[in-house]
Amino acid sequence: MLDGRLPAAPIAETVGFRLTDLAEGRVVFEGEPTLAVYNPIGSVHGGWIATLLDSACGCAVHSALRPGQAYTTLELKTVFHKALKAGTPVRAEGRLIQAGRRAAFSEADLRGLDGTLYATATSTCLVMERS
Repeated sequence: MLDGRLPAAPIAETVGFRLTDLAEGRVVFEGEPTLAVYNPIGSVHGGWIATLLDSACGCAVHSALRPGQAYTTLELKTVFHKALKAGTPVRAEGRLIQAGRRAAFSEADLRGLDGTLYATATSTCLVMERS
């Protein structure tokens, strides 16, 4: 996906973020929220933030799977540290914590390019064989 040979996941286009770095057990997505993702109180909706962090956590797990395996998120815990405003470029970095035969655990943080911490997340994923 980084070199354009594979298409990005449709959610990335819908929500407005892109994969910018990838290594086994680590991924980075970047995006810039717009007014279209505001909540009624005048900041970026938590769902936009959670979607970005879920993608970072999940793809960190995905990057370490062997051929024939798949995963799905069982649990995502998101903590919102600071309100995010439209036009603020952000970077979500996901890291694999531990992968077992049936479960994998990951974490991610969402920061502004200036280092401001906006949110963090932890995730538990079910690892399964594709049928």
